[in-house]
Amino acid sequence: MNFDRKNLSNEQLLDLYKRILKPRLIEEKMLILIRQGKVSKWFSGIGQEAIACGVTAVLDKDEYILPMHRNLGVFTGRNIPLYRLFSQWQGKANGFTKGRDRSFHFGTQEFKIIGMISHLGPQLGVADGIALANKLKKNGKVTAVFTGEGATSEGDFHEALNIASVWELPVMFVIENNGYGLSTPTNEQYRCENLADKGIGYGMESHIIDGNNILEVFNKLSELKASMIETPRPVLLEFKTFRMRGHEEASGTKYVPQELMDMWAIKDPVDNYRKYLKLTDVLSEDADEAIRAEIKKEIDENWAMVQAEPEIVPTYEGELNDVYRPYDFEEVNPSEEKENIRLIDAISNSLRQSMERQENLVIMGQDIAEYGGAFKITDGFVAQFGKERVINTPICESAVVSAGMGLSINGHKAIVEMQFADFVSTGFNPIVNLLAKSHYRWLENADVVVRMPCGGGTQAGPFHSQTNEAWFTKTPGLKVVYPAFPYDAKGLLNASINDPNPVMFFEHKQLYRSVYQDVPKDYYTLPLGKASLLKEGNDVTIIAFGASVHWALDTLAKNTDISADLLDLRTLQPLDTEAIFASVKKTGKVIILQEDTMFGGVSSDISALIMEHCFEYLDGPVKRVASLDSPIPFTKALEDQFLSKGRFEEALKELMAY
Repeated sequence: MNFDRKNLSNEQLLDLYKRILKPRLIEEKMLILIRQGKVSKWFSGIGQEAIACGVTAVLDKDEYILPMHRNLGVFTGRNIPLYRLFSQWQGKANGFTKGRDRSFHFGTQEFKIIGMISHLGPQLGVADGIALANKLKKNGKVTAVFTGEGATSEGDFHEALNIASVWELPVMFVIENNGYGLSTPTNEQYRCENLADKGIGYGMESHIIDGNNILEVFNKLSELKASMIETPRPVLLEFKTFRMRGHEEASGTKYVPQELMDMWAIKDPVDNYRKYLKLTDVLSEDADEAIRAEIKKEIDENWAMVQAEPEIVPTYEGELNDVYRPYDFEEVNPSEEKENIRLIDAISNSLRQSMERQENLVIMGQDIAEYGGAFKITDGFVAQFGKERVINTPICESAVVSAGMGLSINGHKAIVEMQFADFVSTGFNPIVNLLAKSHYRWLENADVVVRMPCGGGTQAGPFHSQTNEAWFTKTPGLKVVYPAFPYDAKGLLNASINDPNPVMFFEHKQLYRSVYQDVPKDYYTLPLGKASLLKEGNDVTIIAFGASVHWALDTLAKNTDISADLLDLRTLQPLDTEAIFASVKKTGKVIILQEDTMFGGVSSDISALIMEHCFEYLDGPVKRVASLDSPIPFTKALEDQFLSKGRFEEALKELMAY
């Protein structure tokens, strides 16, 4: 193996040696502990330490790194106290996730490390968002994100590279090509000769680097980083290396040909670098022994600290309190000056006034810049706020949502507009597995609002008409808002943007231009989780949200003999159970109207809650009215039959007669 020190001093060479040796010695300790049954699971990076250690040595301490579960050298290179790492692996309280996740599935703002999720791909988009925030701040910082050769087949990889290239984001995309995705060899994963060649399709500079040569890694990346600061751009880096142990220790390596193991054993990055330092008289045998003894002492002392640490004692309160980031709602009262506007105008006003108040707020979405969005909600925003804050995105919902998370991590607020709520399915993974779980996992909030134009009644067919709120109300960590009126839409959207937690904000397309209301001109907020009692009566409680609120109002206007409480939920998560239970206990009968299909819908859970908490007050069965359990059709006659609107009046009368 050829080492070229270039202009590095002896001190720098020894620093790199200590960096690469430390994770190796920790791993050797862990492998002993696994055999002793003291560690349950381990993902080894033996044989590829030079990559993580080299990347970390090149980046400044305030530059974000997004590693994977074989990149121990990133964590040790940022000088995280070992007892905290060991505590994390053992599920103790001094770790970073309070025992809620294992190994390197965590991040830490203190050390500017953003850990992985097992779905791998979304972290590449997160790096885009972090880099975008750096670019907006004009701070000259570079971001590095790791992935394996297996994850380069994921759609998120391609989406993230495309975004980074189009937006000229200073991201180092680090591919550790270590030969196998679990047991699947590279020849069964891709057909291109080198993964670096994939950069060509994105107009992206790429390099192939010997991932087992710490000096080649350090020198090449130092050169690239200086260039990326001078000319911001992404770079794709393929590091040729090998995983000398199994995917995780239980997997073993029997699927790997022995000759391959032997070939790469000769290329061991730690042993070869040590030999080079000794041959060049940079490292003596005594100095080497002293360095190793010092690191081993640190490992043993920190392991002992963790062994003395008590096991976590679970409490319901402790777990539930961390699902969302605590947030003190700031009530801003509306002014008396009002204007009669549509729902779509109220949403646009909210976005504009929020952008004016919060300079770190960024809006992203397809066609939202000069074109103003599919529904013209952001028309004129570019002229006022600039293209840096009103960003057209490629058609890649997953990476854009992930980029929103990256913006949040790096001090910004993000709004992501889905052109239609139906299209969120291609961004589903980062919403439910990244945004929703981050605060619970490692106390990192996701300050992201996802706007969801939704709903039927416009003859738009199965791909543009769904109301899919139930996909998200099931996921702890998300908030779900669904207004029916302009006044509520503006106040609730303002509050959603202020809230540091991820919010899915549903906007019914049919209501955009059909519903008018007097709305305060100035900025104001309404609290999430509070229903609105639109009508008061004594005979029945009607619970609705979105367009179904208006269907209920129309029905009551035709049936003036029905004395009803009409409750507009406005927010589905958190749900205003207090208002629901109070009304049901008063009237004794309840009917829930939703536009979504029946099975698994929000009305099912509301019904169950009422049965559990208000059973003795009921004078009849809890009635649910929903759309047909089929995809939503296109033709008007079929859509009218599908929607619950046409069946509500009959169901209400049946309940009244019970």
